[in-house]
Parts: sequence; structure tokens; C-alpha cells
Amino acid sequence: MDSIPLVVDLDGTLVRTDTLHEGLLGMLRNSPVRLFRLTTSLSRGKAHFKQQVARLAHLDLATLPLNEEVVVWLRDQKAAGRHLVLATGADVSLASQIAMRVGLFGGVLGSDGTVNLAGPNKATALIERFGENGFDYAGNSRRDLSVWTHARYAIVVTAPSGVVKDAREVCEVVKVFPKQDHGWRTWLRLLRAHQWLKNLLLFTPIAAAHQIGNPSKFLHVTIAFIAFSMSASGVYLGNDLLDLENDRRHPRKQHRAFASGQLPLWVGALLSPVLLIFGIVIAAFAGTTFLQWLLVYIAITFAYSFGLKRIAIIDCLALALLYTLRVIAGAAASRTPLSFWLLAFSIFFFLSLAFVKRYAELQTQLLDVNEKISGRGYSTKDAPMVQLLGVASGFAAVLILALYLNTTTVHDLYKSPDVVWGAVPVMLYWVSWIWLKAHRGEMHDDPLVFAVREPESLVAGAIFVGILLVGAVGWPW
Repeated sequence: MDSIPLVVDLDGTLVRTDTLHEGLLGMLRNSPVRLFRLTTSLSRGKAHFKQQVARLAHLDLATLPLNEEVVVWLRDQKAAGRHLVLATGADVSLASQIAMRVGLFGGVLGSDGTVNLAGPNKATALIERFGENGFDYAGNSRRDLSVWTHARYAIVVTAPSGVVKDAREVCEVVKVFPKQDHGWRTWLRLLRAHQWLKNLLLFTPIAAAHQIGNPSKFLHVTIAFIAFSMSASGVYLGNDLLDLENDRRHPRKQHRAFASGQLPLWVGALLSPVLLIFGIVIAAFAGTTFLQWLLVYIAITFAYSFGLKRIAIIDCLALALLYTLRVIAGAAASRTPLSFWLLAFSIFFFLSLAFVKRYAELQTQLLDVNEKISGRGYSTKDAPMVQLLGVASGFAAVLILALYLNTTTVHDLYKSPDVVWGAVPVMLYWVSWIWLKAHRGEMHDDPLVFAVREPESLVAGAIFVGILLVGAVGWPW
């Protein structure tokens, strides 16, 4: 049995996140005004600031992502009889609760509102308690070098190679937990690159008006597509940061980069506004009207993230509006008159998809025996009503399509307007099929992801497009 105590850092070592950043985001989500006022407490020192954030943020510490590899190793150390101490710059109240959750530590040291227990202050406290070289220390950052200098042995956790090298210069490193490399796939998932498919809706107005071959219009919509994709990724990142706790309770979303601790929160806090600004600048090249609609989209999206998503029915109406705004923005970018029929169809069709999304989430909660969706305004008993509303919205969209096909506009645009009627049964099939899959519990909670992965959906889409093309150019014989 090793009689030398093992001291473990919290942020980035025991947990894969930074508790101060978590607290700030929690306050931004729940009480942004109070957070703004709290910044004045920085004049009383960082320790006091951390104490106030810990007191007011109301974090769900049970959902914080632990570094499981480190926890398993600590269990072995504990089983071997070692005395474990949690020492962190985080406020001691948070540290004590996390220590209780892990159940391995015999002592906890943390910032107390007066002393910020980080860097040299932590080293001083540990030397006073255990003596020079009287402890081993597990940390993860360059700030821990001042502690390792006075430790017997160093354990380096998921740190950059430069930190590992510097740690070896001041202390004997006996164990290194390697830093996880994040490839391009991680960044594409972070940016939700697959969600850019939604922005193809920008091309819908020129496609419906048979202007897809117009070089000027196509160029303007392409610029709009890039602007929308950058802005949407910025919004997704912001939403991920604001929805951390709910994502961590979700069986699939808990694996997202920020929720799981794969990437530090500051990456999202920095990248989100950069992408938004980049998207807005590009949008200016697509025209002032398009830029205005993009700003409306961004505003509604953040309103959704801050509160609308917690209000039943309103959340689905907001999602449907966000889809429809892409169609409206595409018309604005291409200077194409927006058809009443296209707008009406879009609202009801996307409302049906929004209800599919919520219904799939409710099905997941039923399987997990949870009564309520975390962070949403629904309980599992609402599932039949959500299903009814969604199916009704989907068939309303098909009805609008059928009525549109009987207008003079269709006869003017299509050489074989009778052929286009074939699109109605295809749409009826797809709406019925997607809701049948949802009813069976086989629906991904993102209908877009589900649609592009399922062969039936892809075949239905190809037939739908094929019917419209034949109707537009006429039969080849």
C-alpha cells in the first residue's frame, strides 16, 4: 500500500468539462440578467465570483461527464488502500457534491470564496497539508505545472503533448492518459454538416418556378445556401451549449461533442459567433431582403433555444416556421415571387415533420419509462395527441398539393399536367409511411436523418422528382 496520498484535479481531469464554464452557461440559460449583474462581483476576486456562480447556477452535477478511464484507475488506487483527495480551483461546494457522486475521495479542497485554489495557491495548500514531495498529483493543464513542481509523481490526464513534455521537466511522470484526437468527422458532427441538407429548401422557389437553370438566380441562391449553412451551424453550436443538461439526459444526444466533454465549451462559445458573423457577411451578397430573412431565422432560432422549445405546440409551430423560412429566404435571394400554394404546403408539411420529431422523442421516453421529455413541454401521455396533430398536418399538406395541381399555374408550367397528379399518391404514401414508422418506434428523432437513410424514403423522393420532371418536359415518346 502506498502511503503517499493521491491528489486529483477536477476540471478536465476527473470530469471532461470545466465547472465554471458550465455554471456560466447555466446562468445564461436560466437567468441572463442575473449573470450580467454578477460580473460586477469579479472586482471582489475570482474566488468570490466562482462562489456566486456555484450558488446561483443550479447545475445538475449528476449529468456532468466523468472521465471514466480516470475513474476506473482511481477505483483501483482506492482498492489498493491509497488516500484520495480532490483538489480543485472550482468552488468547494461544487467539488464536495461531485466527490460524493464519485464516492472515492477522503478529502476535498477547493476555492472558498476568498482563496482561488488554482496554480500556485493550490501548490501552497498541498505543501502545507502534505509537505514538499509528499503527494502525487493528477492534472491536465499547464496551470498544474506549479503543482507538479512540488509533487513526488505526476499523472497527466488528456493533456496536449507540450504539457506532457513540460511536466516531465519538473516532475517524474508515472502515468499519462492520452488526449483523444478529434478528426474531421468530429468537426463535421459538431457543425451538423448533415443538417445543411435542410438548406436545399432555399432552391425550392426557383425549382417550383422552373427557374433552376437561370444562372443569376442559381448563383444568388447558392450564396444564400452558404450563408444559411454557416449561420445554422453557429446556431446549432449555441443551442448545444444552452441545452447541455437536457442533451446529457438523452440516450443519443449525450454523445454530442460538448455534452460528452469531447470538446471544451469555450470552443463552442468562440466558434458560434464567428460562424454567425461569417454567415451574415456572406448573406449581404445575396441581397438585403435575404439578409433580413436570415436575421429573422437567427432570432427565432435563439428564441426557440431560450424558451419556445419548452412550450408544447408552440415549439412545433416554431420548428415548422424555421423550415418554411428557408423557402421564403430562397425566394428573396432569387427575387422569385413566392407562391401562396408553396407557402401553405410548406407550413403544414413541416409542421407534420416537427410533430414527428416530438412523437419520436416521446416514444423514446416511453421505452425508458420516463414520464416527461427533459426540457420540453410534453409528457408521454401526450403522445396520441401529438400523433393525431402530426398526421392531420401531413394530410393537410397533401390536400393543398392536390388543390394546387388543379390551378391554371400548373397548366402553364407543365407540358403534361396530368402526369404531375402522380405526385399526390407518392406524397400520401410518404406521409403515411413516416408516421407508421414513428408509431412502431422505428423513427430517428431527426426526421431528416431518418429520411436520407431509409431506402423507402429515397425511392419515394426519386419517384416524386421523376414525376415532376416528366410533367415538365413531357413524355419522351
